[in-house]
Amino acid sequence: MSRPRIAILARFAENTSATRYAAIVTARRLAEGVWAAGGEPLSMLAVSGSDWADRLRGIDGVLMPGGADINPKTYGQEISSEHVYDVDDLADEADISLVKYALDNGIPVLAICRGLQITNAALGGTLVQHMDAPHQHHVAPVTIEKYVDELGLNSATVEASCYHHQMIDQVAPGLEVIGRSAEGHVEAVKIDAPAWAFGVQWHPEDNYDTNAPQLELFKRFVSEAATYAAKN
Repeated sequence: MSRPRIAILARFAENTSATRYAAIVTARRLAEGVWAAGGEPLSMLAVSGSDWADRLRGIDGVLMPGGADINPKTYGQEISSEHVYDVDDLADEADISLVKYALDNGIPVLAICRGLQITNAALGGTLVQHMDAPHQHHVAPVTIEKYVDELGLNSATVEASCYHHQMIDQVAPGLEVIGRSAEGHVEAVKIDAPAWAFGVQWHPEDNYDTNAPQLELFKRFVSEAATYAAKN
């Protein structure tokens, strides 16, 4: 049986040692986490005006990855913190159009960190531009309040590896908060969509190979992608 094909919108990098110049990148750990879960990770270029119906032919799931900060204009604000970094309007446009298309058309979606934030912004929510106590290099328990089984988890508490200085402020219509940090920050959501669609603020790829629940999350996503592939 072939591996479900998982689209990951690549991020822009000013330079990398391998390319010498500007590059598009997908975090290696993220791609390896998808592969370990049985999926085929495929990086896609962010371009303006994508015809996602065409570009996503043969794609079975969409993973919205982490990355740099979103332009606050996407959620009706101006930049109000000096800590907002690497804003790229093209990346925001591509992310928003992709996640909206995938959700509207019943393609399974897993949104991670920035991916969760862009989904919230795309659906009408807002973000805290800079947290008083950022969760960077931060590993701590997250309590999942609902949909534990649907996430493929065997426990309502997960050790979440976080790297973010922004977080959801106003929750968008269509997002249901299902997990929080000890401080009460939004850490996981169920997204209202025809297919399986969830978002997490942490990075399950960081410790998928040493913390079983993180790999189980990827496995559930890939399993849903396989089900989608079988129907299409």
